[in-house]
Amino acid sequence: MTIMGTRRGVLGGIGAGLITGVAGLPAWAQGKRKLGYAIVGLGNYATNQILPRIAGCEFAELKALVSGTPAKLEKFGAQYGVPRTHWYDYKSYDRIKDNPDIDLVYVVLPNSLHAEYSIRASQAGKHVLCEKPMAVSSAECEAMIAAARKANRKLMIGYRCHFEPYNLRAVELVKTGFVGRPTLITAEHGFYAQPNQWRLDRPMSGGGSMMDIGIYSLNAARYLAGEEPVAVSAMEFTDRSDPRFRNVEDRIDWQMRFPSGVIANCVSSYSSGHNAFRVTGTKGWVGMEPATSYAGHQMWARTSGKTEQVMLPPPAKNQFVAQLDHLAESVLSGIPLRASGEEGLRDMRLIEAIYRSAREGRAIQLA
Repeated sequence: MTIMGTRRGVLGGIGAGLITGVAGLPAWAQGKRKLGYAIVGLGNYATNQILPRIAGCEFAELKALVSGTPAKLEKFGAQYGVPRTHWYDYKSYDRIKDNPDIDLVYVVLPNSLHAEYSIRASQAGKHVLCEKPMAVSSAECEAMIAAARKANRKLMIGYRCHFEPYNLRAVELVKTGFVGRPTLITAEHGFYAQPNQWRLDRPMSGGGSMMDIGIYSLNAARYLAGEEPVAVSAMEFTDRSDPRFRNVEDRIDWQMRFPSGVIANCVSSYSSGHNAFRVTGTKGWVGMEPATSYAGHQMWARTSGKTEQVMLPPPAKNQFVAQLDHLAESVLSGIPLRASGEEGLRDMRLIEAIYRSAREGRAIQLA
């Protein structure tokens, strides 16, 4: 085999375990019904990204809607064929306990409501998929985990990039030594936040860009490093004369040190556009831009003096479908969750350390 042929195999190949979806149902799924989702919160993300994707699931289907806006229940109930008997508002939410069609609950609400509605879903005997960030404090995350454990239900956090093939390929390239020994990770995420959004209101969001877009930089640095950081140092800059930032932060830049010696430089911003990461090692680098978008991912890799674009075949399931199906698959087959509540808790503890470092102007050593 030629050197170029080998190189293309390394760059373009993808492990069978990273491609989601296969022809035909696996043996464990034969004869089993699809599990039913209740979608809690009918905002932009739920209605434009989640609801349209559920029809593509192998192991799950849409069964119920939860919203405080009757017009939304009317609109999306009709659009997706959800009967009125399976519509709930937030006062009647606990009645999902009595609906055997609902097995899974996806909480897609503002951050400050994640803990309450996830815990209530666990108490109702339902398995939970909760959007990230998991909650607004590590204490809330711990309470969510405890509630799911007490109810013997699963708790998954919506880290869709854990199901996106290019992100998975980047992790595999680093792990298998393509870049040599990793030394530096850069991860940058940001967008220009428009005014009058709940994400700019601290009581609803729990924080600013760090709680929203910065979590992509944080989580990417962790899965690319393949280990947990031992120290973090952060700086914040926020123009308080900007009415958008009355009570949340704009930009936080932070650095994390990992046990192996890898340093990660990360950006979170509400006033500039970023969507990229790169891992540099002793033999080369692998990077993506855009890295964590809804679609259109692009990856490049450099080694042996050559930079090439990495192209992967279209996946059997896109990242949204794969994520939605994964919780159902885990419930039905018993496979471990890729993004459990413990994963969300780890990020939340790091976010708290980042905020503390920026506030106190010093590095924070992590246990």
